[in-house]
Amino acid sequence: MYSLLLIVTLHFLIYYIVIPIINYFRDPKGLRKYPNLTFVSGISDLPLIYYSHKGIHPVAIKDIYGHGTKCTKDVFYSALSGSHYHLADVVDKEDHARKRKVLSSAYAIKNLEAFDERCTSPLPKGQNPDPQDLTIDYRMWTNLYTIAAIANIGLSEDIRFLDQGNDIISSEAKDETVKKVHFRDCLYANASATSTLVWAYDWYEALVRVSKLVSSTYRQKWKLAEDWDGIVNNRATTRWKRYEKGEKLDDFFSALMEDKAGAPNNLEWGEIVAEVSIMMNAGSDTTGISLNNIDSVLEDDEVIAPYDKVKHLPYLRACLDENMRLYPPVSFHVPRRTPQEGTTIRGEFVAGDTSVGISAYVVHRNEDIFPDPDTYKPERWLGDKGRDLQPYFVAFSAGARGCIGRNISYLEQTVLLASLVHRFEFALPSPSWEPVRHETTNSNSGPMPLKAWRRANRVCEDN
Repeated sequence: MYSLLLIVTLHFLIYYIVIPIINYFRDPKGLRKYPNLTFVSGISDLPLIYYSHKGIHPVAIKDIYGHGTKCTKDVFYSALSGSHYHLADVVDKEDHARKRKVLSSAYAIKNLEAFDERCTSPLPKGQNPDPQDLTIDYRMWTNLYTIAAIANIGLSEDIRFLDQGNDIISSEAKDETVKKVHFRDCLYANASATSTLVWAYDWYEALVRVSKLVSSTYRQKWKLAEDWDGIVNNRATTRWKRYEKGEKLDDFFSALMEDKAGAPNNLEWGEIVAEVSIMMNAGSDTTGISLNNIDSVLEDDEVIAPYDKVKHLPYLRACLDENMRLYPPVSFHVPRRTPQEGTTIRGEFVAGDTSVGISAYVVHRNEDIFPDPDTYKPERWLGDKGRDLQPYFVAFSAGARGCIGRNISYLEQTVLLASLVHRFEFALPSPSWEPVRHETTNSNSGPMPLKAWRRANRVCEDN
């Protein structure tokens, strides 16, 4: 017993103290020239964790993420990828350019506007809620909306989440058995499990196996993650069968299968499934909005706000940007890897094969750029001062590898928010209410109870 304890202790000391000290003095990447964060930062990642939260300087955004950067996506993405890369996790720049060429036209805003009606179909008739029960889970209902919208836009499928009032959906396992699961539970469990372990890139797969053995919580999370894969497989298979039958549908899946001239793209099935997965993984957060401009462009009897009428309202867009500044969809530092020959960041040479990155959450709370950063102030985005802030707005990352789906997010948020505030008043359940986060990697939040009631002079008949 004592021998085993001695071996474990020696292994710990060698791996976590002796080897880091040796590497610090060897300095193979020439990083000792930079000031130490703390006296132990040369041998430990703990100071990096702290200063990743605090932040150093946002000017490096352009050098790390901007167009023309020599940095590539970090091995972080390879650790999370399946058998095939999708557009968001592919590391190779040429492969990324190929994928982006396939999908770029489908994600262009002029083409997305053709999908407006799929986000704004007439509301179904339903029972009116009890006047005494005015509280709704805003987070749940907006999730149901965005999931249903992307399924319609991407796969020409009406999954009827809004009609059902829940997110129950089919998941198909590798053995072709099908069961009913909750979409959001599977998606959030997958994000929660991976976000905890993925930072140990080299050990990630081993840590996944160990977590399944030692933790019932993680076993459940990984089981739900498998069900998420089953959801994607079921949706992709269903859409593929329609394609094989010759249905001509205008959606993102069609863009995966054929180019504009109708020539086949000849993608492997695994790549198709990977692209469907990242498409369905897309989501958005929304928040409240002033009514001044919305009421001026919408008629009293318009139940759903047409995108063409509300897309250019500056204060509406400012509210959306301010919300994503405070709660960016991805809050951790998005890692990039410097090229083998090294690169220059903020005038300093950084050796090759070094992981670098910037956290949107930290940049968006830099007091020098965003005064009073923890306060919700949409006005900061208006006029010339708002344009000056845009280089530091990285809710969708930046540069050539920025999120290709940002236009979808803006379309969904714009239509949803304008429609809701045109017809309803909202209030928090109590002045002290604070949002709860499932995990902070993707800023997935818990329930958001809101009290909602119809605005005066905005009583409309449902279609």
